[in-house]
Amino acid sequence: MQTAAELAADSNITDLILSSYAEDPQAPVYAVRNGTGGWLDVSFAAFLEQVRAAARGLIACGISPGDKVALFAATSYEWAVMDQAVWFAGGVSVPIYETSSAHQVRHILTDSGTEIVAYGTAAQQNVVAEACADGGPQVLTLPLDAAGLAALADDGSDVPDEQVELARSTATLQDTASIVYTSGTTGLPKGAKITHGNLALGTVNILPYAHEIVGYGVDATTRTLMFLPLAHVLAHAVQVICLYARIQVAHCSSMAQLTADMGSFRPTWLLAVPRVFEKLEAGAAASAEDAGKGSVFRAARATAIEYSEALEAAARGESSGPSPWLRARHALFDRLVYTKIRDIMGGQVRYAVSGASALAPDLAHFFRGIGVEIKEGYGLTETTAPATVNVPGATRLGTVGLPIPGTRVRIAEDDEVLISGPIVFGGYHAQPEASAAALDEDGFLRTGDLGSLDEDGYLRITGRKKELIVTAGGKNVYPTPMEEGLRRHRLVHQVVVVGENRPYVGALLTLDEAELRRWCQDRGRPILSMAEAAEDLDVRAAVQDAVDAVNRNVSRAESIRRFLILDHELTEASGHVTQSMKLKRAAVLDDYAEDIGRLYA
Repeated sequence: MQTAAELAADSNITDLILSSYAEDPQAPVYAVRNGTGGWLDVSFAAFLEQVRAAARGLIACGISPGDKVALFAATSYEWAVMDQAVWFAGGVSVPIYETSSAHQVRHILTDSGTEIVAYGTAAQQNVVAEACADGGPQVLTLPLDAAGLAALADDGSDVPDEQVELARSTATLQDTASIVYTSGTTGLPKGAKITHGNLALGTVNILPYAHEIVGYGVDATTRTLMFLPLAHVLAHAVQVICLYARIQVAHCSSMAQLTADMGSFRPTWLLAVPRVFEKLEAGAAASAEDAGKGSVFRAARATAIEYSEALEAAARGESSGPSPWLRARHALFDRLVYTKIRDIMGGQVRYAVSGASALAPDLAHFFRGIGVEIKEGYGLTETTAPATVNVPGATRLGTVGLPIPGTRVRIAEDDEVLISGPIVFGGYHAQPEASAAALDEDGFLRTGDLGSLDEDGYLRITGRKKELIVTAGGKNVYPTPMEEGLRRHRLVHQVVVVGENRPYVGALLTLDEAELRRWCQDRGRPILSMAEAAEDLDVRAAVQDAVDAVNRNVSRAESIRRFLILDHELTEASGHVTQSMKLKRAAVLDDYAEDIGRLYA
């Protein structure tokens, strides 16, 4: 494995990939479906053969070094091929979330100056056509599927290998590899320029640090199932890291297929967001209730958390670890409950990495207690990949870990988290003023997040700088921890805590429609509509229990006094959720001002 010091300034991310390929051309780096519920290995050599063929096709289509190619598709093997092919052709990739609207696509294509759009479905092709209508950007569209890659390879059959190699080797570590658009929670998305150096240096720095999690150099059969959108910088960067490390990746483009794919592919580690783990826990609890074993599951859950907390205390030198009685209970529930949950995840997962939003401590304790350690990390689009992460032997639950090698974290006077290092982006595309404003006088990235460093350097995120609520009584309230706590309840889907300049704190909530259906069935009740459930006394009582539990962790001045259940979900189509499923708080506050007012009537 190369080190950061060994990377030549005139090299790029494809040089790093090729150095790994040279060590083991036949390593199975990807897996594709075999059509009968199983998987076929794809060797490094076979993968790069497809990459070069697609790169020749892109060159034949007119792509020159520095030109932009957008990938507008769901997570897939074909996405992985095209991503590398763009770089082998000397281009710059522009990932677009598969759920993006025509308005969003038009902004990204126009702002980035994209020449080619590779789309995944006919519906996405139609979105591109709508985005480019009426004087919109003019682009060439290509289907991003197996047939489309084959046709692209045919188009480039006359392009010599020397031309591909010249294009591939043009970029340096300082050049832009990808333009990744921010979620746009506070305005139009900005294009973050992720350089070849960001990807290459991030890769070689994080692998030695997180090698136990991903199995690098530890397990020759390490593999992961990628189901997060590859348009998200975290998933995109991790896929590149996996390719270099020769960690086998399979792709799942549908959350409905996730459980089946975990069972058939049997990943050894996972990359996910907290909502996935929340759903896994809620699903296990609901299944236990359906089988009349709800009390057993609750006891098993409490034991798992207690067991993990004992391990944590021992790691801090505060105790000798789980007592013999606790170990005995844990062993019993391992046979009765924990094994079944691990089997749902494929039976081989030992570690999972959680990012994108905060993970509730008791959820982390629960999964560690059942034998799956969730290691929480932290990063932004502007930091390419995780800037900090917990790893085996250096984990502190409730924090997002220590900085990865090469990265520095400091806390500003107003508690804002500041980050510097080779993973920090190359600025915003065509926005020099915004790029300059993103850095402080010492060149540290202003993250917009609030946090603290403990005595050992572990970073704890406490909230968003722009989301701090100041009540009429002058109390500072960080809404994020309360929102996360409420979302843990099986019925709750989305939460927005409010209270700016108000006499007390309130909350708007939406319900999880699928869980509502199961909740009604568990109680032998007719299925409630979302509108009916919003006014149902039993539903409100269940949500009130969740509110009470959250309030026990804060002062009275910070507690949620009243809540309102909306009779519909907040969606991307309604303009209240980003493609990465983050709530647009400002939009919610504006559009639901009347409902918020009812909380204070």
